[in-house]
Amino acid sequence: MSLLRADSPIQYVKGVGPQRATALASLGIRTVGDLLEYFPFRYELEAGELDIADLTEGMHATVRGQVTSLGGRFPTLRAEIDDGTGICVLRWFRLPFRPPNLTRGVAVVASGRVELYDGRPQIVQPRIQVFPPDALVLRRARGPQLVGVYRSNAEVKSSLIRRIVQTVLAQGRLPVEEVLPTSLLRRRSLMPREQAVRQMHSPTSEAEREQARRRLAYEELFLMELALALRRRRRLALQAGPKLHCTPEIDRRIRARFPFALTPSQEEVIREIVADMTSSRPMTRLLQGDVGSGKTVVALYACLLAVANGQQAAIMAPTEILAQQHYHNIDRYLAGSRVRHVLLRGGLSAAQRAETLAAIERGEVDLVVGTQALIQRDVAFHQLALVIVDEQHKFGVLQRHRFRTKGPMPHYLVMTATPIPRTLAMTVFGDLDISIIRQSPPGRGRIITRVVTLPQWETVMMYVRRRLEAGEQAYVVCPLIGADDSNRQRGRARNRSQTGSEDAPDAPPFGEDAEPAPHQRKGRGNLTSVIETYRRLVNGPWRGLNVGLLHGGLPAAEKEALVSAFAAGRLHAVVATTVVEVGVDVPNATIMVVEHADRYGLSQLHQLRGRVGRGHKNSLCVLIAHDQSGRAAKRLAIMAKTADGFRIAEADLRQRGPGQLFGTRQHGLPELRVASILDDFSLLDAARADALELAARDPELAAPEHRGLLPALRRMFGEKLALIDAA
Repeated sequence: MSLLRADSPIQYVKGVGPQRATALASLGIRTVGDLLEYFPFRYELEAGELDIADLTEGMHATVRGQVTSLGGRFPTLRAEIDDGTGICVLRWFRLPFRPPNLTRGVAVVASGRVELYDGRPQIVQPRIQVFPPDALVLRRARGPQLVGVYRSNAEVKSSLIRRIVQTVLAQGRLPVEEVLPTSLLRRRSLMPREQAVRQMHSPTSEAEREQARRRLAYEELFLMELALALRRRRRLALQAGPKLHCTPEIDRRIRARFPFALTPSQEEVIREIVADMTSSRPMTRLLQGDVGSGKTVVALYACLLAVANGQQAAIMAPTEILAQQHYHNIDRYLAGSRVRHVLLRGGLSAAQRAETLAAIERGEVDLVVGTQALIQRDVAFHQLALVIVDEQHKFGVLQRHRFRTKGPMPHYLVMTATPIPRTLAMTVFGDLDISIIRQSPPGRGRIITRVVTLPQWETVMMYVRRRLEAGEQAYVVCPLIGADDSNRQRGRARNRSQTGSEDAPDAPPFGEDAEPAPHQRKGRGNLTSVIETYRRLVNGPWRGLNVGLLHGGLPAAEKEALVSAFAAGRLHAVVATTVVEVGVDVPNATIMVVEHADRYGLSQLHQLRGRVGRGHKNSLCVLIAHDQSGRAAKRLAIMAKTADGFRIAEADLRQRGPGQLFGTRQHGLPELRVASILDDFSLLDAARADALELAARDPELAAPEHRGLLPALRRMFGEKLALIDAA
């Protein structure tokens, strides 16, 4: 076999050919380089070649013997082999074809997991080699051996990938180029890349395999952090932001807008933001704060600082409800001030929109709040100094980039009420400065969370009724709009007359520490819809109460009117979809009931729970579990135990992974093949420190030992390298 290169087509590897090459392409393996980067996802410990008499249940082993018996009806097959120390049964199911050379008397070398059946050792679906009876078969190495298991599909089995990999490994030196500088390899005690690749496919020991994994994981994390560090340095070095001034008088006038004292956490974050905005570099900062922590006040302080300097500020929210909520809060704080502020959203008439856009472009508007309507091409600002994006992870990279280009290089503040574990913050938002509001404003009531099962539904709703009649308000959240969610059925808000009242008890008479009974798993077709729940409530336990129906299928004006009625206390409760997840802020709402709570992720449940507990009263969150099996039960147990958003986010990250939790693909980040941001935190920390140091020392990657880094970045990010520059 001639020496293979990394870019050699896979079909030229001995034993592959065009047909198998086509099948391997379905796994993304098109070249020898692709194959060598296609690492096992787990390993099995094979005991090596053993005598049949030494086989024990559960081990992975290789045995050899003569076929003494052969039977079964195709596509199943049964064979017995004898090595003189005992008999081992080999069984196959669903064979694609009957092996033509497998007959009585031939010699067989078989490998696989050993089971016991009728007291005899048995290997099911073994890998075998067949030799003529008189063939000289070299004995395989005895002793345990780690064997890689590869992700496969119907066309390509793991065993085939392993055989092809071993063929390439046998050629001697592998076509693997070193990526990391020698200085980093020494500093972090990392093995050379070629050795690491070889050990990943054919480890000589568990310790060597882990060292290989550590080396390749570090490389992935280092390249990712290097891309973020270079982007951050380039922005700081080449871009200048509007340099604002914050005098004691400006600070006093801004604080006069807030009828309360700021918390120490808010004060600290404001100091960090002011330091950014009064410097000559553009602020790029992530503001984290749990639900109800007071992020809007901090954001408004930053906006008013820009306005006090004769500049404009803009806030973009992911939904109209959240944009409306921000605008109403800001409008309340700015009552009687000279700050000109508008709400720009998709529902404006053509004339209203044209008039508003003209005023923004002429500089007659100081503060603009809106949805994605803010990034449309016809929106132009007079002098935009500050951009605030709320719930950034709900926007794509290019959407955020278009918003930033509305000004020369405005200061950029990202807000999220979804607590971000530090590992994610170092990757998804790795190039941002991070501020965290850790305290909630004083005087907030605590939230009690209870997990109940479906049979307790009537009990829960009757208990909630008593609290509603006592003057409290509630949300009920369901996963679907109607029986057929794809039809986007439109419901209408309906009001019912109020009857009677009685004192609400202090604590719910259900689910104190209840272990929910297992319940039948329901498919999507059986999920409880918001329309169905609304009808069941107003015709049953909540008959006579004022109940609203809210979902995304309603016209914007109708949604706005219903939310306003709820906030004004004209409705006892709202039955809604997750449209209320963010933005609906009603201090008197003290009860949250979530149907099919087992179908939601932890972070989303935490967001929903954050809709209550906004006032001074204690609040209740009831999670109704229709399925209490496995991971669903663990999620709900975590919700019942803690209200700490960061602990919940860490647990959610472990259960769902970063891709689902924050949509890392839309942030332009690559998929990690070896590293895990869940388990490799110390490695990530080291890689980040090294990347920042290298980017500061050689931002052009011009040093001879750094020349392999740029090609590696291009291979890792591909087209996403441009996207990550746009974030």
